[in-house]
Amino acid sequence: MKRVLLKLSGEALAGEKKTGFDEFTVMEVAKQVKTIVEDGVEVGVVIGGGNFWRGRTSETIDRTKADQIGMLATVMNCIYVSEIFRYVGMKTQVLTPFECGSFTKLFSKDRANKYFGKGMVVFFAGGTGHPYFSTDMGAALRAVEIEAEIILAAKAIDGVYDSDPRKNPDAKKYETLPMKEVVEKQLGVMDLAAAVLCMENKIPMKVFGLNEKDSIIQAVRGNQTGTMVTV
Repeated sequence: MKRVLLKLSGEALAGEKKTGFDEFTVMEVAKQVKTIVEDGVEVGVVIGGGNFWRGRTSETIDRTKADQIGMLATVMNCIYVSEIFRYVGMKTQVLTPFECGSFTKLFSKDRANKYFGKGMVVFFAGGTGHPYFSTDMGAALRAVEIEAEIILAAKAIDGVYDSDPRKNPDAKKYETLPMKEVVEKQLGVMDLAAAVLCMENKIPMKVFGLNEKDSIIQAVRGNQTGTMVTV
């Protein structure tokens, strides 16, 4: 692989605390990403905001404002994680689809490619910049725009199941399945609009557990871990 889009779950980064950051977890992610960058892989990163805010669960404020709070949560996540990446020796840049003063740079494909060419890990914060679109859609959109070969979805759960394994101990885990089936069965791997965008643009996805040892490295190197969603 030459270029990948790594989608990190905000909840997974929070570890057992379920909110905020677990620095040990983030440090382990950083060390794994450094390994694949040193192998010559260009890495873009999208991080969810669920460790701070899940706008869709709010019933007391306007949906647009709730989604804007969620976008800002992803900006905080990307700034923090990018600094941990720098601490372990990588060069990073955070791009957003809206101005954040001097905190980030404004996203464009040309700018992202320039940073990739300089060996940087590029963080795509702020989702799509619009309400009613999830971070899944932000990840799918950026993956298509930067022509990533695959989306690596590192989650708190270790793959795709036919039902919620936290509620159903007999839930079946898929080793592989087509994106079309994800859409038709609404398996909850990612939101439907994002799944359709990936399917139409032939962007496959690997879903795996963030907390498994060297899971990001293994996913990039093609070793079987989690679920492979094909297109």
